[in-house]
Amino acid sequence: MKYTQLGRTGLKVSRLVLGTMNFGPQTDETDSHAIMDSALDAGINYFDTANVYGWGENKGRTEEIIGNWFAKSAAHRDKVVLATKVYGNMAADGEAWPNHDKLSAVNIRRAVDASLKRLQTDYIDIYQFHHVDRATPFEEIWQAIDTLVQQGKILYVGSSNFPGYKIAQANEIAARRGGTIGLVSEQCLYNLYERRAEMEVIPAAQEYGLGVIPWSPLHGGLLGGVIKKEAEGGRRASGRAADTLADPAARARLQSYEDLLEKHGLEPGEVALAWLLTRPGVTGPIVGPRTAQQLESAIRAVELELGEEVLTSLDEIFPGPGPSPEAFAW
Repeated sequence: MKYTQLGRTGLKVSRLVLGTMNFGPQTDETDSHAIMDSALDAGINYFDTANVYGWGENKGRTEEIIGNWFAKSAAHRDKVVLATKVYGNMAADGEAWPNHDKLSAVNIRRAVDASLKRLQTDYIDIYQFHHVDRATPFEEIWQAIDTLVQQGKILYVGSSNFPGYKIAQANEIAARRGGTIGLVSEQCLYNLYERRAEMEVIPAAQEYGLGVIPWSPLHGGLLGGVIKKEAEGGRRASGRAADTLADPAARARLQSYEDLLEKHGLEPGEVALAWLLTRPGVTGPIVGPRTAQQLESAIRAVELELGEEVLTSLDEIFPGPGPSPEAFAW
C-alpha cells in the first residue's frame, strides 16, 4: 500500500479509503469484519463511516459493526485512522426532535458522544461535517469543535459535500479565531464521469491545504464495466445509474470507455480508481466493497500505472470542465 499526508497535516493515510456504507444494509457483520481484516492486512489504514449509515430504523448500525470489530483487538484501533460524520437526522422515523440534527453546538456535542459509544472508542481521528448547515455560523461550529479537541474526543475536522466558497469561509473564520486548524479534508463527488469538482471545490481544497477524498469513484457502478456486465447477465444497474444508461449519449460514452480499456486489457473499475490517484490534490478515493473480491480489485488499482495514451483517451471521452474562471469566463 502507498501512503500520503492528509492535506497539510502530519497524518499519514493510505491512498485508498475503506468506505463502510454497505456494512449492515448489504454486508452482514461477519463479512464486514472480514473485509476490515483484509483491508488492514493490505495496509489500508483510513476507514470512513458516518453516524447515519445503516439507514432508516438501523441508523448507527454501521458504526456499531465497526465498534464491535475494534473491540476484538486493541491493535485494530491503534492502526486505523477513523473518520465519521455528523449532520444527519438520527431519528429512526425521520422526524428529528429540534436540535437533533445538523451542526449546532448542541447537536455536535450529542452526536460525537453517541458515535464514540457506538464505535467503542474514546476518540475520532477525523470528524466530518456531512453537509453544509446554512443556519449555523462557523463561529459556533468552531467553538464546539475546539471544546471536543481539548477534551481529546476528536483530533481533526473535515467536510463533505462542501462547495468551494464554504471551504474558504470555514477556514478563514477558523484562522481569525486562532488556535483552530480548520478543515483538513473534503469528501466530494468526483470521478471520471462527474468532474465538476475540478472547477471550484478541488482548487479551494488545494489552496487551503485540504486532502480531497472522492466518493462514488465508480459513479454508482457506471465506471465498473456496467454495459459488459449487463450483456453477460450480471447485476443490472438501478436508480440513477439506470437512468444514465437510458440516455443514448451517456451510454455511448460509457461504451467508448469500456471499448478503450478492453483494447488495452484493463479492468474498468481499477482504471477509474487509478485515474483518481493521478489527479492533483486527491489523497485517495473511498472504496465501498460489498465483498472481499471487490476489495481485492480496488487494492490492485493502487499499483496500476496508466500510460499517457490511456490518460489522453480518457480525457477525450470524459472531458473535465477546465480551470476556473476560464471554464465559464472565456
